[in-house]
Amino acid sequence: MYIDVDSKKTYVATGSKDHVEGNLGMTFIHGTGMDHTVWTLAGRHFARKGLNIHAVDLPGHGRSGGSVIDSIEGMADWVISVLDATGQDKTIIVGHSMGSLVAFDLAARYPDRVDTLVMVGTSIPMPVGEVLLNSAKDDLDVAKEMVNFWSHSQAAHLGGSQVPGTWMIGKLQRLLERSGPGVIYNDLKACQDYTSGIERSKDIACPTLLILGEDDFMTPVTNSKSLAENIPQSRTVMLPNCGHAIVNEAPNEMLDAIATVV
Repeated sequence: MYIDVDSKKTYVATGSKDHVEGNLGMTFIHGTGMDHTVWTLAGRHFARKGLNIHAVDLPGHGRSGGSVIDSIEGMADWVISVLDATGQDKTIIVGHSMGSLVAFDLAARYPDRVDTLVMVGTSIPMPVGEVLLNSAKDDLDVAKEMVNFWSHSQAAHLGGSQVPGTWMIGKLQRLLERSGPGVIYNDLKACQDYTSGIERSKDIACPTLLILGEDDFMTPVTNSKSLAENIPQSRTVMLPNCGHAIVNEAPNEMLDAIATVV
């Protein structure tokens, strides 16, 4: 559905179900250069479980208008505006990669709006290599290729998609190619600049689930340990033989893990 947020046309996927007043929400936030389509399976599944689904396209991404937001905190504030516009008081919030930082920041600063936090393929801090960041700044195609290559485990590069007839590497590459000029650089820079995360961990008052890929090259598991240790009510699901692109490599296992918080 389309809504107006800050006078800009904004797209929110609802899992093909109408929102029901009074039902708990589940909000999905995509990663760098992506859009709501990465949450199609999860959104439709939980919509049929009676949750009000908000799989957002952040400003300047997918079908949403407006300019990209250059900070994680700004993106979190924007998601609150989406919830306000749709009349959703409280939500389960799920984010992947950059989206996990947005979800984390929102849960820390707006604890009364979050029922449960789910962080997929995450770490705090979330540093970005200089070569990748500079390539993205120059809008070089190699930046998209690097993001795609490092997002997948070695096994995924050989095939084995859980969705019959699809090519995992090609699917993510095409999604990244659809992003507009400067979008990937903006998102990577926002991740690089988000340095207040660990300090905010103590402010996470809700139950928290971390879903991590054992073979994640983008946000290595070793970088996630301090996050898991500092969030008061956290638990971790580790997916073997899986990289950073969990939504692409292990959609069924991710769905099973998220289902445990509903």
